[in-house]
This record gives sequence, structure tokens and C-alpha cells, in this order.
Amino acid sequence: MPPHPIDRRALVTRHDVELTQIDPRSPLGVGTGSLAITVDATGLQTFPEAYPVSPREDDRPDGTLLGTLSTWGWHSHPEAADHDWRDALVEYDSPRGPVPYVDMSENAPAGAEGADRAGAERDRVLRGNPHRLDLGRIGLQRGGSWVPAADVRPVSQRLSLWEGVIRSDCEIDGRAVRTWTLADPERDVLAFRVRSAALAEGLTIGLAFPYGGADWHSAQDWDGPQRHRTRCTAQGEGRWRIDRVLDATRYTVLLATAGEVTVTGDHEIRVAAREEEELDLVVEFLPGTPEDRDDGTVALPSVEEVLARSAAHWQEFWEAGAALDLSAADDPRAAELERRVVLSQFLTAIHCAGDMPPQETGLVCPSWRGKAHLEMHWWHAAHFPLWGRPALLRRSLDWYRSILPNAREMAARQGFAGARWPKQVGPEGEESPSPIATFLIWQQGHLIHLAELLRRAEGEAVVPELDDLVTETAEFMASFALPTERGAELGPPLIPAQESYGALRRDVWNPTFELVQWHWALAIACAWKERQGAEVPARWAQVRDALRAPLPREGVYPAIAVAPYTIREDHPSMLGALGVLPSTDRIDPAVMRATLEDVLADWDWDSTWGWDYPMMAMTAARLGEADLAVDLLLTPEDKNEVLPSGHTRQTGSLPVYLPGNGGLLAAVALMAGGWDDAAEGPCPGLPAAWQARAEGFVRSP
Repeated sequence: MPPHPIDRRALVTRHDVELTQIDPRSPLGVGTGSLAITVDATGLQTFPEAYPVSPREDDRPDGTLLGTLSTWGWHSHPEAADHDWRDALVEYDSPRGPVPYVDMSENAPAGAEGADRAGAERDRVLRGNPHRLDLGRIGLQRGGSWVPAADVRPVSQRLSLWEGVIRSDCEIDGRAVRTWTLADPERDVLAFRVRSAALAEGLTIGLAFPYGGADWHSAQDWDGPQRHRTRCTAQGEGRWRIDRVLDATRYTVLLATAGEVTVTGDHEIRVAAREEEELDLVVEFLPGTPEDRDDGTVALPSVEEVLARSAAHWQEFWEAGAALDLSAADDPRAAELERRVVLSQFLTAIHCAGDMPPQETGLVCPSWRGKAHLEMHWWHAAHFPLWGRPALLRRSLDWYRSILPNAREMAARQGFAGARWPKQVGPEGEESPSPIATFLIWQQGHLIHLAELLRRAEGEAVVPELDDLVTETAEFMASFALPTERGAELGPPLIPAQESYGALRRDVWNPTFELVQWHWALAIACAWKERQGAEVPARWAQVRDALRAPLPREGVYPAIAVAPYTIREDHPSMLGALGVLPSTDRIDPAVMRATLEDVLADWDWDSTWGWDYPMMAMTAARLGEADLAVDLLLTPEDKNEVLPSGHTRQTGSLPVYLPGNGGLLAAVALMAGGWDDAAEGPCPGLPAAWQARAEGFVRSP
């Protein structure tokens, strides 16, 4: 008899987030995948200073976790027009001859062109532009001033995951204030409902709009009001239009409210209740101007309509994808793992499912000035097809086609075929100068891996559809591998996934993870051609077969094939060669087991990152160590801390880290859904005693 279906509503709602105090590390948010807002204990952005993000530069002020960010909202300072990434190219010697890289001038070889003050300024501008733009602050005001956190007590806040709604209760001046915060699943629309007697006594909603900030950690610049323009005009009964102009960036904010709208400053607007205790506000953010689109006159929905659409969307989301119920387990680890799994599904859906790869902090706050890191795209999004939600990954794959000319140009400039995907980029896909990013290579194989996961989730029709991206990627990978008398090898300059070897980029050979990734990705690319009845390019097959297998050293796999072999900090990336990647003839499981034990013995855990723990768990699971895999997912280290909101905190300047959430879901999909050579039976990577119940998973490679 088949098992009784999982009660998905009970599974999800038992992990609703409830806060009873202002938690400066763990605000809540809602979003669409394209736009998200993060709010404080009032359900709005009333006191962003209470939720700080630390700067990486000593002379910069704190940023805030309370962002209103989108996938499309970007800005560049005017000075950026005077610089081009091609001017930052620095030639490096390689076994093939000189190869140009978009290196940072202050890290260039001595005497290299551009290694001067002007070059350093150019690199600063290129790294800072474009930067992600905070679209605006929405919070409670009293007497024209923002209500301070000290005046908001007590607090009770709940995120209802089944409905996608935040309900916030507090008191201001002794008056109860209740707020509903939600996002429309079909448009970049946010909706707010405030109920309080304080609305009749001067409590209002304020909107304020900053200039674009290019700091590492902040998308807001409030100090230059003369550098941008905000114009608010009435559009009819209960409807207003706000036009925003920041240099070449233009976007529109549409408001719908029965309240009274007043312009109170160059970039500030106030919305006051006309009815004594009720105030509804619906806000839509649009790139460009309404005249740029056909939908500029579409009416905004009411708060009630957004509530209904949000509830229907999230119910469908939870019912349509995979589910894992661990409630039968007595083990306390099971409840905590289930909490992390449920919250991570919500967070990655609202922050990592837009039309371009996300930044590491999603749509919460900037990191690396809002740039996407393509080596993290796998960690953000590989789980979507494995959890039966392939459409959420598919949204971002067309973006690779949009940057294909840039990727081809870089490959050709360096003497390679195909497309070399960049690492740290804005929406145009132009590489940022960096002493690390431009030398990484492990993002190349990710696109083939993601395409293969989509094929498993959606079927063979995906193969011809994505064949161009797979082909361009495989062409580069085959071209990049260096033929030597020992076989095909990966040679300098390069930096492996474990970035500790950055200073050695001129000397690194054959990193373990990348060697196996190259072999497996080329094998998948060859199989895709065969599925279409097409001829397999001879070069692909030759390189696939000739690639060297990683060589053990003292019984374990090193991170790289040359001295210092393994630096015991940062990512233990060699473990991903059997874990993130499936079993291949390039890896001996017994040696990988010894490698895992060696890493666990004395690795520097303070230097790790949030996705390292899922990576290690996947290795343990494939080695048949289910209990160890669970322990690794729940390792009590600072970089593996999961906050009440579900976010994974790293540091004060990286206070949320979505690759940790996505990595957790990829690991749990492997453990619950199984993999190609897993033992028979349900949930092969979870402890059998848990009696775990899984539905809807796609089998991992």
C-alpha cells in the first residue's frame, strides 16, 4: 500500500516564523523572485539603522538589511562612462603564451601597464559600477520624522509561509499598530495594510528615495539629493505616479491608496489616512517609464486582491514541488533540519528565482555592490529542478544567452574557443576587475550541470532548446584543457574553487574538483549530442578521455596537484569531486572517504562558508554515511548558523548568504531523492530510523 500523502500545509505552517522582539540580525521579507522587500518589526522599513550591515571599508557608514531590491534595478555613476573593462586587461604568461585577464591593477605584475594610481581608480570605478539600486524606503512616520525603534514596544511578528504574508503587531505611543506586508506573485507589486488608532493622531507612511550607492555593502546614498530627481504626479482618484531619474537610470513607482498623498521633500512623500484607523497602500515598481511598456495603464490591484493572489500562489508553490516530512523522527536533528529546509525553499524562491543569477545576499542587501557571482549560481539554483520546480531555474538561463557575445569575446581574446563565462558581473555580463574572480574556472561547468538537472526534471525536449549554451560551454572547456605528455591538464593562470591559492595563480595545476568537473561536464555534453543524433565533436571526446585523474597524496586527495597541495582553510573543494559531482572513474571512493576524515580532523572552520557544509554532507551521503551527512548539515559553526528567518549568516558585512540555503536544499534533495548509483529504498541519504517521507524529488546524477 502506498504511504499516505504528506500533509503539506501542516508541514509548512509548523515552521512559520514568529518573532517577539526586534532581532537586528533576522528581519523578515516577502518578494516575487524579481523584487523583494525586507522589513523591520513594524512590517515596514521604519528604522533601518536597527538592522545594520557592516562596511568592509573602515571609513564607510553601516548599510542596512532593510532593502527594496530587484533583479532589474541597477545604476551607474556618470564617471563609469569614462572606463571600459578592456582597459583593465593584464597579460599573464601561460603554457600557451601570454593571456589577458581583467586583473586589478594593484595586483598586477610589477611594471605591468596600468599598475598606477590612474589604473587603481579605473578598477575602483569598474568594480563599483553598475551597482544594484535600492528602489526606496517605506516606513512609519510621526510628525514628519521616522518612528525610532525605541518607541516601538512590544513586538509580535509572524511570517505565514502558506500565504506569503507578514503580520506585525506592536505599540507606538501606547497605541496598537497592526501591519500586513505582502508581495503580488504576478507583478513587482508590494501591498501594505496598517490598522491603528494612531493613524488618526498623526501616524503616517513615508516613502523616501536614495541616490545609488556604490559601497560594497550598501545600495543607498542619502547625501546627494541634487544628483537625482523624484517627481510625483496624480493619475486620477487614489492613484499617483512617481518618476525617478538617476543619471541614465529611470524607473517608475505607482501608488494606489485611499489615503492623502503629500510631497514633503525633494525625494520624500507622505501617505496619511483619511479614515481614522485604516490605511492601505499598494506600490508597484517598474523599470523605465510606463511609456516604455504596454502595461503603463494597467490598474493596480487592491490589498485584498494581492492577499488572495499571494495565498493562491504560495499554496500552489508548496503543493506542486517536492516535500520532505521528518516529523516521525525522535531525533531532535530532524526537526531542525526540516525547519531549515522549509524556510530555505521560501527564501530561495523570493531571492534566487529572478531572470538573472542572484547576488549572494539575494534581494535583501548588497554584497560585492550587488554583483552576481556565477560560480555561486549552482548553489543558488541547482535545487530548483531537483525539488520539482524547474521553472524557477529556467527563468535565469536565458540571461546567459544575453551575455553570450561578451563571453565569446573573452574566450577569443584569450585564445580559446566557445564562451568563457565571467565570474563577478552586473546585468550586462561584463567581468569586474579582481585579483580572484577573473582567474576562477569552476563556473564554466555549472551551466552544463544545471542544464542536465533541467533535462532530468523536464525531459528530453530541453536538450535541443539548451544545446547552444551547452555547446558554447563545452567548446571553451575542451579548448582550455592543455594537452601534455601526461594527458589533458588544467594549468595556470587559474584559481580553484578554494580561493586560498590566489597568490599562486601563476603556478596552480590540476585542482581536484575542477579536473573531475571538466571530465564529467564534457561527458554530459557529449551525451547531449548523442541524444540529438548529432556528431560528437572529436575534441570534446578526446579531452574527456585524456583528462588526468586527481592523484592522491599521502592517502588523500589534495586541493591542487602542486605545492602547497592543500591549504587547510576556506572551502575544502576537493570533497566536491564526489558529492556535488556524481561517481566517476576519476575518483576512488576509499580515498575520498579518507579525504573527508582528514578534512574533519582539523580544518579551519572559521574560514569556511555556508555552502561548505552541504558540500561535505553530499560527500558523506554518497559514501553511505547518512548520520554524518546530517551532522554536517547541522554543524554548529558560525558560518553554518541559520537565523530565525531562515537566512544563513556569515559575518557582519555578509549577514545573509543564499548559497548556504540553496546548498542545503541541493544536499537534502540528494539525500531524500536519491542519486543514480544509490542503494535501493526511500531517502537513501537520511538515517533509516527517521522513517522520512519524501514526495516529488527528481533523482540526482
